[in-house]
Amino acid sequence: MCIRDRYYSMAQQLCHHSLTGCNMRPGDLLGTGTISGDSGPESFGSMLEISWKGTRTVAMPDGSERKFIKNGDNVVMRGACHGDGYTIGFGECSGLVLPNPLEQ
Repeated sequence: MCIRDRYYSMAQQLCHHSLTGCNMRPGDLLGTGTISGDSGPESFGSMLEISWKGTRTVAMPDGSERKFIKNGDNVVMRGACHGDGYTIGFGECSGLVLPNPLEQ
């Protein structure tokens, strides 16, 4: 699936977001959720999809296996579109998964 195949268009998502009173300004980034490819597991866009809702293990680069992300994981997102002689992207965004303070 790509952005043009989504149920709601970007214009509709922007309208929905702004209807709640949230101001949008140039440079703001809208998250659309996971947009996965349609060519099988290698094109899935989230750990939940890759692990098939936690029913399959996923091999990690260090040799361990997982079904979900966990506390202490560093999640990194990168995005770019490549065209003939150009690349447009937002660089790298990363965040550390912290434990829920209410569960400690």
